[in-house]
Amino acid sequence: MNKLALLIGGVVIAGAAVVVFNLNRQPSGHSMTPPDTSSLSPGEPIEDVRVPSEFSPLATAGKVAFDAKCAACHGSNAAGLEGSAPPLVHKIYEPSHHSDEAFFIAVRNGVRSHHWRFGNMPPVDGLTRGDVKGIVAYVRELQRENGIN
Repeated sequence: MNKLALLIGGVVIAGAAVVVFNLNRQPSGHSMTPPDTSSLSPGEPIEDVRVPSEFSPLATAGKVAFDAKCAACHGSNAAGLEGSAPPLVHKIYEPSHHSDEAFFIAVRNGVRSHHWRFGNMPPVDGLTRGDVKGIVAYVRELQRENGIN
């Protein structure tokens, strides 16, 4: 048997092993499956969000900016609104999947729809990087209160 045939056979066996390994792996972390909202009416909150008894000063300022620029679509306390926009207090937006910087990019550039069926998010005008930093703090504090770390 020549060396080339052995090399090709080894690559094929290694590739098959990788495929089998990946097929048998248990998913880790969170589910990227959005909840079924078919029983909700348009405009209803998607998530039941627990609110912390108090927010940090940065998150308090972020709540003001969120209420002014984000709540019309994402709902009060980032609970989402059926037919409008997803909840940001959801495991899909946990820090290990959507970093803080993802929020800055979303505000500046908008976001192509990729987890939910609400359509694309347009850029949000009138928010400074400082405003978005506060919004991120507010959303992260809401997430922590709801067990999303």
